Amino acid sequence: MSNLVPFNEIEQMATSVAASKLFGINNKDQAVALMLLCQAEGLHPAIAARDYHLIQGRPALKADAMLARFQQAGGKVDWKEYTNDKVTGVFSHPQGGSLEVSWSLAQAKAIGIANKDNWKNYPRAMLRARVVSEGIRSVYPGCVVGVYTPEEVQDFAPSSPAPAKDMGMAERVEDVPATEIPDIQEADGAFKLYLPNSEEPYAAYHTKEEWVSGYAQMVFKIFNSPKFTEEAKEEKLSMLDKSNDEMLAKLDSFQKLKLRTEIVAMGVPQGPKASKSPSSQEQEPNEKTS
Repeated sequence: MSNLVPFNEIEQMATSVAASKLFGINNKDQAVALMLLCQAEGLHPAIAARDYHLIQGRPALKADAMLARFQQAGGKVDWKEYTNDKVTGVFSHPQGGSLEVSWSLAQAKAIGIANKDNWKNYPRAMLRARVVSEGIRSVYPGCVVGVYTPEEVQDFAPSSPAPAKDMGMAERVEDVPATEIPDIQEADGAFKLYLPNSEEPYAAYHTKEEWVSGYAQMVFKIFNSPKFTEEAKEEKLSMLDKSNDEMLAKLDSFQKLKLRTEIVAMGVPQGPKASKSPSSQEQEPNEKTS
């Protein structure tokens, strides 16, 4: 592919983007991860600074960028209602039909997300972002697969710590501290995530994209655990890899790149001491590619 940007040039751009402090990207690794994600989508890496936010360690696509991609792909939206109390849009695409989507402030209050400052200060913008994401995801998900808007990601974190769930995991997790493990998911999905030395799934997801995010979060928790030495972290990450080798083999090249991107965006470096997961074993783009 002649339009690929060599990796050394991506690194140079990432250094400048991170140093500018203009795009909410805190370090070079985060910038590189987002730029690789853009390049995998056939976009110039610099688009990462324009279209993406990093919220709570997750790449989030700005609502305007999400809508622009939808329209560039042949989609249309007709805004029926646009107030601080309710936003309604009709989304249509030749391959996905037409659908009217509404979000109201009352609905946001009912599910407990309207008490945050961003909802209190900018209710119409928050409602619009929700409508855009739901409408595009329902009518033509191909242009937004695996990403959410910053407004959605901000609402992912619970306002108070979730109560501990007794799922009988202590014996299977062995010496991984319970506080270092993400909240256990309901195992009702087709794509299962396993912990080392466990025959039962730790979590299960409905899509490969959700599984990728769950795996990345587990890598992050293990890598940042103060309980382990560097050698122990390497061993546990290798065991995590082997426990999920069947699922990892089913990921396509884009999903593997997304896995790597999420891990780097969470601050896990890609050096010799880093994760042994396939996300870090992916070969760097050839700097001589032109």
